[in-house]
Amino acid sequence: MKYVFLKAMILASLVLTSHLAFAAKEQTVVLVSIDGFRWDYIEKHGAPNLKAMAEKGVRAQKLIPVYPTKTFPNHISIVTGLLPVNHGIVDNKFCDKARNNECYSMGKALGDSTWVKGIPLWNLAKMQGLKSAAYFWPESDARFNGMTPDYFYHYSKHSEYQGRVDQIIQWLSLPKAQRPRFVASYFSLVDSMGHEFGPDAPQTRDAVKQLDTLMGQLQARLSKLEQDVNLVIVSDHGMAVVDPDKSILLNTLPSDDGFIVKNTGPRLLIYAKPETSAADIANYKARLRDAANGRYTVLTDEQLAGYHYNKGSRVGDIIAQTNAPAVFTSKGKSTYVGTHGYAYTDDMAATFIATGPAFKQGVSLEKVNNLDIYPVLAKVMGLKLLNKVDGDGKTLMPAIKQKVVVH
Repeated sequence: MKYVFLKAMILASLVLTSHLAFAAKEQTVVLVSIDGFRWDYIEKHGAPNLKAMAEKGVRAQKLIPVYPTKTFPNHISIVTGLLPVNHGIVDNKFCDKARNNECYSMGKALGDSTWVKGIPLWNLAKMQGLKSAAYFWPESDARFNGMTPDYFYHYSKHSEYQGRVDQIIQWLSLPKAQRPRFVASYFSLVDSMGHEFGPDAPQTRDAVKQLDTLMGQLQARLSKLEQDVNLVIVSDHGMAVVDPDKSILLNTLPSDDGFIVKNTGPRLLIYAKPETSAADIANYKARLRDAANGRYTVLTDEQLAGYHYNKGSRVGDIIAQTNAPAVFTSKGKSTYVGTHGYAYTDDMAATFIATGPAFKQGVSLEKVNNLDIYPVLAKVMGLKLLNKVDGDGKTLMPAIKQKVVVH
């Protein structure tokens, strides 16, 4: 009896030791964004490598973007866990009344990092003794927190896609002391084709297949490395069809010299000039509503609150918003036939796939909020959150195999 008890204790000790060893094993994360890769493109356009990864790992049926469904706000939300009003990038282009209506455009934080807030994952890793790298993730060359990733590139449209994959592998093949534990990268082709030709076009299908082949190659090469690597593939938003005949010309709307208008396609961000009064704002808002004729909506305070888009000096005093297939245009008909930036619909839903030792196998999650990616990937890498974030991880935590990791 004593022997049986001793044997049981030894076995339990081995199991516990094995579990702790597994749980404490260092995890590397490679986070790849395929811009504009709509939630249904895997089946719609045929992406066998991504489909296989999704079936073997974790897939969200729909990744829910933050509002507005634009590239820069969503990429910064994914890597900071913050809503756009909290990380500062409230659209791809916008103005800031606190800066006397100085306006932001994509990538501007490289020269002035005060446009951005939060602690991106590459800095969260770096602040806790790990190395990090980024290849073109939006604003990854900006000095969030006065820092950049250990390894990074300034954006260039001339960078070859194969070279990006090769660089990721090269970084992860460095000696352990120099090797990053977090890598972020970005690919824009699918989004570009979706804008130019539309989400249903053969050109978009070809772009999906090109990225699918590349991701298959990346996953195969990562699997041959000595360390445990988790590949997480996301997109920032989906894509909707645009009908140029539904274009809403700005010159058909009431004009007012007391305001600056930023046209983002699906939305108008309208900023009062310093001399414009609250009464002037209310009057112009009423005139815009009267001229809508069902073409667009002037958002109410309640609607803006529902979008978590109702604070700060950057969101605009008035926001006019339309629905697909319409867009606002400065002159003439729309020159593109696909876009995003609308309020959430299924066409705006994005993609999430994860595969690797930290993730369960064969898991399908109905919906994942993209704000939950940040706290969950931090947990996978054994990192402590150093600031309050807007994602709590709840929609993605069921995907995690390991409950405790250390670095």
